[in-house]
Amino acid sequence: MVTSLKEFINSPVSPFSGSSTTKTLMEKAIEERYGKAELKNLDCYHTMRTFSNWARLGWKVRKGEKAFKSIVVREIKDKDGDVIKKITHPCFLFYYRQVEKVESNNSHA
Repeated sequence: MVTSLKEFINSPVSPFSGSSTTKTLMEKAIEERYGKAELKNLDCYHTMRTFSNWARLGWKVRKGEKAFKSIVVREIKDKDGDVIKKITHPCFLFYYRQVEKVESNNSHA
C-alpha cells in the first residue's frame, strides 16, 4: 500500500549528498521501471532511500522488490583536507513505491 506522496516529502531528509551522478542514474532507472511520468515524483532527498534508512523511518521494503543500484564516492583526505584518493562503492536504493508502512503490533494481551 502506497500512501500519499506528501507523507514522503514531509519525512526527514535522507543522507543523499546531492550527487548529480546518482540523480541521473536514478532518473534513468525510474523511467525504465515506472515510465517517464513518474519522474515528477523522484526526489532523491525523500522518495529514494536505502533499506536501513526506510526501516529507521518505520517503513519496510515489500517482498520481491529489487533495489536500484547506484554508487557512492568517498573521498580520502590528508591532514590538510586535500583529497588524496576517491573510493567508489555500490549503494542500493529503494523508491517510495516499493515500501509499505510497518504495522505496529500492540496486542500483547
